[in-house]
Amino acid sequence: MITNYIGHELQLYGVREMRLAGGKADGMRLLSVKNGKGLAFEVSLDRCGDISLLSLKGDNMGYFSPCGYVSPKYYDNKGDGFLKSFTGGFFTTCGLTAVGTPCTDNGEDLPLHGTISHTPCEAFRYFIQDGALHIELTVRDAALFSHHLVLEREYVCPLDKNEIRMTDRIKNTGPRSTPLEVLYHCNMGYPLLSEHARITVPSSAVAARDEHAKEGMEACLVMEKPQRGYVEKCYYHTLSGKTCVSVYNGDIKKGVRIQYDAESLPYFTEWKLMGEREYVLGLEPGNCLPDGRSAMREKGILEILEPGQERTFQITFEFVEEELC
Repeated sequence: MITNYIGHELQLYGVREMRLAGGKADGMRLLSVKNGKGLAFEVSLDRCGDISLLSLKGDNMGYFSPCGYVSPKYYDNKGDGFLKSFTGGFFTTCGLTAVGTPCTDNGEDLPLHGTISHTPCEAFRYFIQDGALHIELTVRDAALFSHHLVLEREYVCPLDKNEIRMTDRIKNTGPRSTPLEVLYHCNMGYPLLSEHARITVPSSAVAARDEHAKEGMEACLVMEKPQRGYVEKCYYHTLSGKTCVSVYNGDIKKGVRIQYDAESLPYFTEWKLMGEREYVLGLEPGNCLPDGRSAMREKGILEILEPGQERTFQITFEFVEEELC
């Protein structure tokens, strides 16, 4: 048995609890995870249990913004104050009652991308079972006289495969109907992302978010070198069924496949930002578009979660060393 060769499983795989020190990150709790096959990532317990840094055999996969790690105590919930503490990371959860453009809906002022990504987990645990690392955590998004939502998240990371299976269960535990908006802001970064990266999005239709994005719509999946003064572009892709979106870069011979059910998460946003030091591709499944909750209500596509109702969302991230999808 392999265990006869090691003193502790952390020689090969496992989870470590950590706290950051100094600056705006001071005191933040992280889980540092490695599976023994070359996959290493950090779960940010004070930021909704989102995944911040992630690498495959030493090559970084995600984007880390100029903000770096920022404790939720510095969160600015006014307008687009979210950007002052948007770490990016491999993925950020947007929601749970608002996504996208700041707006006013039903008399409620809603900030950019909601507040859940700046909410600490109130409970978590990790363990090894059936040949996989399991991480479970709970995040509460609630206010008096308002919504009462509980997010229960589970990560399963096999010890014999470079994969993360994420399951989110969101339940309305309160006495009121409440809007439910969720968008998984998956952020690809260098060296996975470069002008040589190949992006695959099996969409049946693509729409530009605005006139500026229309100018580059034919090349929306073509990555470019970093450019000074680049203005972000967003595209809305129509996907169906069990689908797979992928990024692969032959320069490092590594990639990621994002697999999910488009019936459950029917909207997919591509956020393309090819700026200098702001070089990131957002691949974003969601149950809404990032145009603000009021726009979703006007279009008749705002999801409402009734008291006692629960929704489940699942995404599998597979990290590969050959181009597949």
